[in-house]
This record gives sequence, C-alpha cells and structure tokens, in this order.
Amino acid sequence: MVGGAPGSLVGIGRSAEEAGQGDPVAREIGTTWKTPVLLAPVRYLRGFVRRSPSRAAVLIFFVAAGLFTLLLKLPIASADGRSAPLEDAVFTATSAVTVTGLTTVDTATQWTFFGQVVILLAIQAGGLGIVTVALLLMQAVTRHLGVQGRVFAQQNMGGASQIGEVGRLLRTVVVTTLTIEAVLVLLLAPRFVMREEHWWEGLWSALFYGVSAFNNAGFVIHEGGLTPFEGDLWILVPIMLGVFVGSFGFPVFLTLIMHKWHRRKWNLHAKLTLATTTILLAAGAIAWGVLEWGNEHTVGHLNPAEKAFHALFASVMMRSGGFALTDTNESTPITLLVSDALMFVGGGSASTAGGIKVATLAVLFLGIVAEARGDRHVIAARRRIPDGTLRLAISVTFLGATLVLASTALVMTVSNAPLDRILFEVISAFATCGLSVGLSAELEPFGKYVLSMLMLAGRIGPISLAAALALRQRNRLYTLPEERPIIG
Repeated sequence: MVGGAPGSLVGIGRSAEEAGQGDPVAREIGTTWKTPVLLAPVRYLRGFVRRSPSRAAVLIFFVAAGLFTLLLKLPIASADGRSAPLEDAVFTATSAVTVTGLTTVDTATQWTFFGQVVILLAIQAGGLGIVTVALLLMQAVTRHLGVQGRVFAQQNMGGASQIGEVGRLLRTVVVTTLTIEAVLVLLLAPRFVMREEHWWEGLWSALFYGVSAFNNAGFVIHEGGLTPFEGDLWILVPIMLGVFVGSFGFPVFLTLIMHKWHRRKWNLHAKLTLATTTILLAAGAIAWGVLEWGNEHTVGHLNPAEKAFHALFASVMMRSGGFALTDTNESTPITLLVSDALMFVGGGSASTAGGIKVATLAVLFLGIVAEARGDRHVIAARRRIPDGTLRLAISVTFLGATLVLASTALVMTVSNAPLDRILFEVISAFATCGLSVGLSAELEPFGKYVLSMLMLAGRIGPISLAAALALRQRNRLYTLPEERPIIG
C-alpha cells in the first residue's frame, strides 16, 4: 500500500522526520538517521516492551550482564594482565548480576581490584534490582514516573498494592538497602581492619562482604573463602545476619517499617514469609547438624558448640546465601539432597534471594492441608487465599522444576559427574544460591553457558511468569458444564 498505511515503516517518498511526527522516539532518531530502515529495530523493541512490562526486566538483566561481561573482559580486570576467557567473564558477570555467587575461577586470584570492584557493582545493581535502578534513572531524567513505569515497578518489585505507592516503594527499597548495608559494613570493618595487613584492605573487605551478604550474593575475595575466618564470630555473625535479613524481601520490610512489631497489623504475606522462613531455618539447621555431626571431612572434629553454629550458618546459607565454612563437596549425599530442597525454595518474594520463594511453598502447603481437610477454600491467619493465587503458586513451582530438569539434562551431556553433584550445581544456579560442589569450574564452555542462562532464568523467570499470569484475567460470559478427571 503506497503512502503511510498503518503498520508500514515509512511511506514511500516521505522523510524519516515526517514519518516520525506521531512517534517521539522515531522523530528523535529520524532527525539523525536518514535511513528509514534503521527505525525498524527501535520500533520493534519499543512495541516488544510495551506489550508486556515484564519483558523489560528480562531485557535489562541481559543488557546488564552483557555490560559487566565486557568490563570483566578488559585486561585490567585480570590478575595476569590478559583478557579473561569469554565463558568465565560471562559466567562471573551473570552470577554477580543475578546475585548468585557461583564462580568458575577464584575471585581472589583471578580478578584484580578493578575486577572485584566491577563484581561488587554488579552485585549491588542486581541486589537493588536492575529494574529499580532503571526506574530511578528514568525518574531522575524525566522528573516523572509515568503509568507504564509505575505498572512496570509494581509487577517486578512487589510491595505496592496501588500504582500510586510505587514511588514510595522505590525510595524505601533504596534507603533500606543502603542503610542495612552500611550497618553491616560498620559491624565488619573493625574486625577486618584488625586482621588485614593494611587498614584500607580491611575497609574494602568489610564493604565487599557487607554488600555481598545482604544481597545474598555469596562472593568472597579471600583465598579459601570464609574458611580463614572459621571461629571468628565478629565476622561470621554479621554476614549470617545480613544474609538472613536480606532474604525477607522488600514487601516484608515495608510492613515492618509501617507497623513495627504489631503482629496483628501485618499483612498475610509478611506473616507467611516470616513464619515459613523461621520454620525452614530451624528445620535446615537440625537436618544439617544431624547429617553432618559425625562427618570428619566437615564438622566431625569440632566440639558440639561449634557444630551447632556450623549447622545454623549452613541453614541460613542454603536458602540463597551461598557462603560456606566447609567444603560442600565433602558433605554426605543426603545432606546434598536436603540442601537441594532448601535451595529450590529460596527466600522471600521481591528479595535478593532466589528459588520459588517461601510464600509459594506456604500457599502450596496450605492448599494441600485444605484439600486433606475437605475445605472449599484455602485459609491462613483468618484470611481466604484466592484460588488464583494457588494456581499461580503451582505454575511458578512447575516452571522452576522444568527449568531444573531441562538444565540438568543439558549439563549431563557435557559432564560425567555423578547426578547428585550435577543436580546440586543446577539447583544452586536456578535458585541463585551460590553453594557449589566445584562442578562449575570443571565444566566445558557449553556447560558454563547453560548455567549462566539458568541463573538469569532463575532470577527473572518466576518473577516474569508471576507478573504475566497476575495481569491476565479473562471474564467469560458463559459457564461450561463441569466434569472432573480422575486424579491420583
């Protein structure tokens, strides 16, 4: 069709400026680029994001991972002065942006101070949420966060029941994150300054571990990880508390800020998250302690008090922290299986933790209890949970299990490692946990790329799915006959 029909790129005989009069993006680019064909990718990308705001989150995470990969590829980032292998740069950048903590190279020896700064910035960007950073930049430039931006934030961050609350949520996320990280740094700095050779090295260690702990990243900058600090409670306790608090999620922080410890005023999400987190913490500590109590390769040689602390520390880290005081590869197969389960669950919604989230597990469990009792509705804390929420929990869990299954199969094609080691590494990547049995460093480049994609999928997959499903509502004007298939 000749002449600017709807859907055509540019009408025949029209300039790029004329064609873009109704489109600010096209008008701006058209004044510089005289070739109309160059507008096609811009328009397609804009339409792609507009059709689903959650797609923007996916795009931003991929762009961020690519940017930090380029920075880690610079010779100045590597200790040997040469450009790092592409697969290692991609893996490390992705692991940092998704606040996972898995590594294919030793962070302490492979990367220079510049490289470690890049990793820290990637952790901070991923922890704050690349989405949050993008929205804050948008607001700083335009002085206004439009409806599209507010819906975008509401979907990808959680905690705002109304679109008008998103601006307050953004400020709360940034202030809360920086405040807690500052407290952790202040707690860690004196002890690190005492232990390090130079005071500035102590301050750097405190800053790195404070940010890494709250963001559940699990990255370490000392050879041997946290093993050199075993028994030093002045370092281990703040790190453990930072990971534990970071796994709550910003919606819980908002509730605590508004209502303090008045439990009756808490919303259902906060109650479910804190209750389930406490139960999993206790269950994980007991299970890990019992299974590893006599293992001489981990904690069998320690006294009971030290074993109990190790069990508590491990329980916190198995749900997305990623720090380890013992060699995970020396744990018993049953311990690895328990760790798989806890890692798969992860932490709180809209938190720095990964997994399917504890609220998802709570809703699934409550649904099973309601079905066993013959109740028509799922009830918790004198509130009825909508049927749609239960279906959403099932969908997120099924997606997570499918990603783990497919990734495990792909890794098995390039690795001869036992299934329990492969499954552990895959779940750790999906749940953005960071605990490792050393398999990541042993894999061929293809396996490293598979885990890199899985870390991205684990970070944004359940979020995007939940956002997409939550917005899709179809109101049928008719009802079909009911018929039940045989289940079980």
